[in-house]
Amino acid sequence: MSQELKIAMLGPRGVGKTSLLTAMYEQFETTIGRTNLQLTPDLESAAILQERLGELKGLLENEDFEAKGDIEVKGGIQGDETPRSFIFDLGKKGAKPSLRLHFQDYPGGYLVAKSTPEQKKFVENLLAESVAVLIAIDAPALMEKDGKWHDAINRPQQITDLFKTVYQSPSPRLVIFAPVRCEKYLKDAKSTNDLLKRVKDGYANLLKLFNSDALFSSVATVVTPVQTLGSVVFNNIEVIDNTPHFHFRATSYNPKYSPQDSEQPLRYLLRFLLKIQFENRGILGFVRDWFGWDEYLKQAARQAANGCKSINGFAVLQGEKLLNIE
Repeated sequence: MSQELKIAMLGPRGVGKTSLLTAMYEQFETTIGRTNLQLTPDLESAAILQERLGELKGLLENEDFEAKGDIEVKGGIQGDETPRSFIFDLGKKGAKPSLRLHFQDYPGGYLVAKSTPEQKKFVENLLAESVAVLIAIDAPALMEKDGKWHDAINRPQQITDLFKTVYQSPSPRLVIFAPVRCEKYLKDAKSTNDLLKRVKDGYANLLKLFNSDALFSSVATVVTPVQTLGSVVFNNIEVIDNTPHFHFRATSYNPKYSPQDSEQPLRYLLRFLLKIQFENRGILGFVRDWFGWDEYLKQAARQAANGCKSINGFAVLQGEKLLNIE
């Protein structure tokens, strides 16, 4: 059986964690899938992701959006009330998988004040068990009105406190900051630089934690903005009962679901996961090297790395040595 590696999807209610994973999976075949790698979801994961994909496409095809050219996006899809696991087998096309990637999502409500101790503990354990963490960031909440809604929606200090509890001289980990619904903020060099700066400022305390003497050598951090719909941009905020409602408008007539850069988090994940696999193989690893069984994984990691973006809003903040296979 292939080795299982856990990846946590971290973020508050409505930020769009499942939408992000759906976009990542949807773009795999047209990007990384052009290599000799194959990513295969189990039957339950495939069914859930197909439903989510249909809902995301449906957001742009409903009559209200077509009539007004404006849509309120709140997580993209209706959030689940129970934790969800998404299982993918990764390996050479047409061959037995080498790795199993276990993405664990959880209801965003598990982080609110009224959540139960058991729910909070679930998220803490999830973080402890995962070799990589994908933090989905609501980009309009971070960027608009000078970040007025960032603390309320993205909850950066609570997320920082979670890491303080769990990350205490850990084994190698990867943390990906993934701003979503960020189409408006990637239009030119100035806007992309502003987005990157806001991520650094908005998560300054967490980045200081990762940069500490105890964690610097074991935690890699990257920023990978994702345009989860691709054909809409932020338009305005409507505040109702002190709750923000984010509205988006189409960028063209008859817009279609067209996410961009959603494969970038997966590229960085593959670089990191394959790196730690090669460095922790033990005696079996030498045998597999001798027969060349894993050479295609090394090649795949290099191919994934070649496609990783690191400019125009994308950046490796620390730990690049944890991402590169010699």
